Amino acid sequence: MNILVINGPNLDRLGKRDPSVYGSETLKQINEKIEKFARKIGVDVEFFQSSSEGEIVSEIGKADGVFDGIVINPAAYTHTSVAIRDAIEAVEIPVVEVHISNVYSREAFRSLSLTAGACRGQIAGFGADSYLLAIRAVSGKI
Repeated sequence: MNILVINGPNLDRLGKRDPSVYGSETLKQINEKIEKFARKIGVDVEFFQSSSEGEIVSEIGKADGVFDGIVINPAAYTHTSVAIRDAIEAVEIPVVEVHISNVYSREAFRSLSLTAGACRGQIAGFGADSYLLAIRAVSGKI
């Protein structure tokens, strides 16, 4: 099983950006944690991060038929991107949306996800472990 992990805008700033909300781990450290966990359950992972909506849309489209599933943290695009939602709807592989923070306990606008409805499910609020739960979900290990 091969899963693509996509991270959206500003997630490359993890570790520096508001650690009280997002924790102190960097994206590199989170990716290493995901890779170690995935290996343990027999899953291969690849990573993609971009702050560009168009690049994320393209990457989702290229994943169809190449990967068995996608774990995506659309970050701020969660609340604004019909294009990413449409890309998720257009692929035939399962997609799980993740968020490090509990988006429902923050500002009201963060509780609106344009992308979650196109996904198999959403996992939020468990810090970096949200990704591990999503890897389990996509791989059918739950």
